[in-house]
Amino acid sequence: MTVRKNQASLTADEKRRFVDALLELKRSGRYDTFVTTHNAFIMSDTDNGDRVGHRSPSFLPWHRRFLIEFEQALQSVDPTVNLPYWDWTADRTSRSSLWAPDFLGGTGRARDGRVTDGPFARGGNRWTINVRVDGRDYLRRDLGAGGRQLPTRAEVDSVLAMETYDTAPWNSSSDGFRNHLEGWRGVNLHNRVHVWVGGQMGTGVSPNDPVFWLHHAFIDKLWADWQARHPKSPYLPAAGTANVVDLGDTMRPWNDVTPADMLDHTRHYTFDTAA
Repeated sequence: MTVRKNQASLTADEKRRFVDALLELKRSGRYDTFVTTHNAFIMSDTDNGDRVGHRSPSFLPWHRRFLIEFEQALQSVDPTVNLPYWDWTADRTSRSSLWAPDFLGGTGRARDGRVTDGPFARGGNRWTINVRVDGRDYLRRDLGAGGRQLPTRAEVDSVLAMETYDTAPWNSSSDGFRNHLEGWRGVNLHNRVHVWVGGQMGTGVSPNDPVFWLHHAFIDKLWADWQARHPKSPYLPAAGTANVVDLGDTMRPWNDVTPADMLDHTRHYTFDTAA
């Protein structure tokens, strides 16, 4: 069984294997297909139209399936590799271990945001940004620019306390757990982290930055934690809702998986700790 661990507890060998698997997926071209998929959905998901991956109830099951597919791709390179998660309530600064040169590398340089250290710095043709929103082909970050702060544990707990999964109108103006976790309402959890990292993480091509996967693995863990706290609170909406994915509807682009299929993460993996 795959066990997703806090990145802060990874051994040097686990970090190296994870990085090497990422680099191999990138070299083979498989990595960029995930970037393309994510960008296509974030561009097409709107508040008033058909929405699947973002601004909608299926934000969480869609990304759970997306991460499972990516984790399986990593494991096709190295079966020992699992997706780690980044608990940004604890590792809150640009000096945290995940930004070290032996793992993800650090923030970008002042003049253009270009990451210059670590395995994903532009060099040796190892991490060229091919799926991009502008002409720059290098990884960019601006960690904590403008005095931005990552969410706190108290803010996370305030969202985990919400009992209702989602509410009408089932978009970025909805109340409920999903939208507060996604970050369009309230204390802003998921979205705020994307902005805090900056660079490509602030765009639809955010998976170009490998931290995307660690961030979303933690978002996924928070959903699992919420499910454990509120076992009688179902995924909503259940059926007959226009423009969104109901409990039993299939999700694009896979068309063979529903939110109901994604409710039990333990069929696929567990976490090293539970809420």
